[in-house]
Amino acid sequence: MSELSSWRELLGQIASSSADRERLANEIGVRPITLNRWITGESVPRPHNVRQLVQALPKQHRSRFLELLGEEQDLASDQLPTDPPAEIAYQFIMQVLDVLATSPDTLRFWTVSRLIIQHALRRLDPERVGMAITVVRCMPPSSVGGKIRSLRECLGQGTPPWEADLETKSMFLGAESLAGYVVSTCYPRAVQDLAAETTLVPARRTENEVSAMASPILYANRVAGCLLFSSTQPNYFLSQNRLSLIHGYTRLATLAFDPSEFYPPEKIELYMMPSPAQQQQHLATFRQRVHTIMTEALNTHRLLNNMQAEQMAWQQVEEELIRIFHQSNFSEDQGSTF
Repeated sequence: MSELSSWRELLGQIASSSADRERLANEIGVRPITLNRWITGESVPRPHNVRQLVQALPKQHRSRFLELLGEEQDLASDQLPTDPPAEIAYQFIMQVLDVLATSPDTLRFWTVSRLIIQHALRRLDPERVGMAITVVRCMPPSSVGGKIRSLRECLGQGTPPWEADLETKSMFLGAESLAGYVVSTCYPRAVQDLAAETTLVPARRTENEVSAMASPILYANRVAGCLLFSSTQPNYFLSQNRLSLIHGYTRLATLAFDPSEFYPPEKIELYMMPSPAQQQQHLATFRQRVHTIMTEALNTHRLLNNMQAEQMAWQQVEEELIRIFHQSNFSEDQGSTF
């Protein structure tokens, strides 16, 4: 390749064919005509488009492209793509340990998890292009020696277009989900484009979500759940620095759990869960269920605290959701025989 004078010229050579232009445009999330305008100088890409463009380029061209990009006057320095530092600061790790040391057992999960998620959002989405992070926990077995049949989103936060607090949006996940796949295999996995990517990995796309990654929360070869990351941008989880940060935050999240909440992989046998819309009517009755359980315990002179009542209510919901999914599948199978 001859000596190049601008990033536009390099981009033009990389996208010299219509197939290459279309591929790049699809990965960035723009039309091919927009890519042509960048090449010809008719328009300047926006900051988030620049970051996506760099990620979409062949690896052997990225360094030179960034050099040429930095020399241009039509792009401000704050438009240049930056990766977050790959390591979590020592001061924050000490802050997590301090919170862990001073929080009562009943508040440990919530205080440690919220602290980690808030810090992770600032580092992984500093320009607030749109990210959600959710803690997904294994639902404890309903009987001694039983299997883990589902997962539950317990705590989450996001940047626009997601709400700041995602707890009210929580739902049950199972074998149909990316989180379910990751917890079952105990191995992290990302889907870079939920709309276009064809993969054997199950993933149910939610509103605003374009790419997603789940990272299992592990301790002594056992699993308690996962951290689930969602982004409005395609290919957001290709960056090695982001992956390193996600790995670090997931390891810190282990501290939010009691050792008894980690289960050996052979205990994980997830069922399929109904769609979010089907779950809503059951989740909406949660508080009423807790009240009923507490009232019944009081009337029968049983000792039951609020945390135990909540767990029983979640198990009721789980049982109903499993039954609904399998009943609907059974009905469809019966109908197809006629």
